[in-house]
Amino acid sequence: MASNLTKMVQFNNGQLYPILGLGTWQASSVIEDSAHTTFINSIKSAIDIGYRHFDCAAIYNNEKLVGKAINDKISEGVIKRDEIFITSKLWNNKHRFELVEEALKNTLNDLCLSYVDLYLIHWPFGTSEDSNATDSEGRLLGSGISYLETWKAMEGCVQKGLTKSIGVSNFNIKQLKDILEIATIKPVVNQVECHPYLTQNKLKVFCDSNGILLTGFAPLGSAKRSWAGPEEDAILNDPIVKQLADKYKKSNAQILIKFQVIIVLYYLFISNCL
Repeated sequence: MASNLTKMVQFNNGQLYPILGLGTWQASSVIEDSAHTTFINSIKSAIDIGYRHFDCAAIYNNEKLVGKAINDKISEGVIKRDEIFITSKLWNNKHRFELVEEALKNTLNDLCLSYVDLYLIHWPFGTSEDSNATDSEGRLLGSGISYLETWKAMEGCVQKGLTKSIGVSNFNIKQLKDILEIATIKPVVNQVECHPYLTQNKLKVFCDSNGILLTGFAPLGSAKRSWAGPEEDAILNDPIVKQLADKYKKSNAQILIKFQVIIVLYYLFISNCL
């Protein structure tokens, strides 16, 4: 059955999508069967308590596990396919036009689904199709493929029914403008890091003005990212976050998630920090 806890937003193509999702990055980074079982059970538990939106990506290397959990719940009659919303992402070494559809089909095979609800370009740059190819300093080699070429292939995936909506991740304003100039299907979202220490105000204003929703990842901070600074762990313990949590009798994490979900609270929080 549909979750009474799921609040929806509307994309610029008319599709409805749950405003809150469960990210799966680093959720299963080990190969032991016991860890896999724990991860699968965590997805099932999330469904049981009301989650209907799951954020995945090919590079996370756990889409088979996500798919098993979801399909088990469908088989049990707990949910129907159209009550679950799956986001996945195209990795950097698959940006060439001919590889985009193939990459999405591989994701669908791993998830055991016939379509995803939202497919994103994970990063606005392509890397060599040889994932082991690096320069003299150990950095991944760029492919030179324009994300505009990639976007046209993404549009083809919509037309073939492999995904209902398409969007981008980690794009800045200039890169979004480039996409909008050539798009016949507009991006519905831009997924970027967003939390009280990185509010993305200018980017959000631009996205809003063009009918693109800003999706925030790492709302609690994310100290495991390679570029994370020492302040990342401090977000959960920020004095203002703690003050609000005490006032409303919520956890610090709930306050930070509410920051992302309720736009009014977003601007309130910013004004209080200035």
